[in-house]
Amino acid sequence: MTKTFNTVGIIGKYSDSTIGGTISTLANFLLDRGVEVRLEQNTADNLPSLRSLNPTPLAELGEHCDLAIVVGGDGTLLHSARTLAESEIPIVGINLGRLGFLVDISPDDMLSMMEEILAGRYSEECRCLLKTEVIRDGKVIESGRAFNDVVIHKWNSVRMIEFETYIDGKLVNSQRSDGMVVSTPTGSTAYALSGGGPLLHPSLKAFALVPICPHTLSNRPIVIASDSEIELVIKEGHHDHARITLDGQTNFGLKDGDHVRIMRDLFYVHLIHPQNHDQFQLLRAKLHWG
Repeated sequence: MTKTFNTVGIIGKYSDSTIGGTISTLANFLLDRGVEVRLEQNTADNLPSLRSLNPTPLAELGEHCDLAIVVGGDGTLLHSARTLAESEIPIVGINLGRLGFLVDISPDDMLSMMEEILAGRYSEECRCLLKTEVIRDGKVIESGRAFNDVVIHKWNSVRMIEFETYIDGKLVNSQRSDGMVVSTPTGSTAYALSGGGPLLHPSLKAFALVPICPHTLSNRPIVIASDSEIELVIKEGHHDHARITLDGQTNFGLKDGDHVRIMRDLFYVHLIHPQNHDQFQLLRAKLHWG
């Protein structure tokens, strides 16, 4: 069932003043079709000429808009998706970045694709998020969401870290490595891919656990069901150089004995694609397959 988009929020790549022309063209296109436009607050602050477009904080866009359009790269969409998750507002990505798997509409096709979307000719997919908690001395001291991945890693030393992995309370292994990537299907084309992890189709209800440079040749990536609960326990050994990073954008320090609990979040990200969207064509283009 298609939706009617009467109010659209536009989010631009932060600290990039070169996107003004693209956003102005997009906004005028929407306004000409009777669509109300709200510009995300930081984007408006970065583009003074567009401050007449109802500047609205990112966290509030979901309350006022039927659709969010991200103009930038995957990093901008990752941040926006996490912030807007609870509103479950659908998101469209216009690709002004480099290697975009999430923002899949080019600026050259932007107006024609938006015409199709406004007319109800589009596909929508629902993608899962990861919820993460850092537990120290029995208390949750940090928490957050990730759309791509949660990464346990070393950060200020060449020394490996040592940790145990549990799935649904059962010990999987104890390993010494540079860390671990816990990836959603969306994130399987990000850091997990660089670490030798599998490509997961976005429709799969699964997560991948990909070790980073493990100190054993038998340690391999594992794919598990998305309703599983993952727990990583930092072992004793003065690991003040261990860290956890969410989507490469949010990070917390870890200490010996910390438990990192990772599970599927209650909320989902709703992505809007052109009607002819093809995940395999996207992989061929981005990964330069024959």
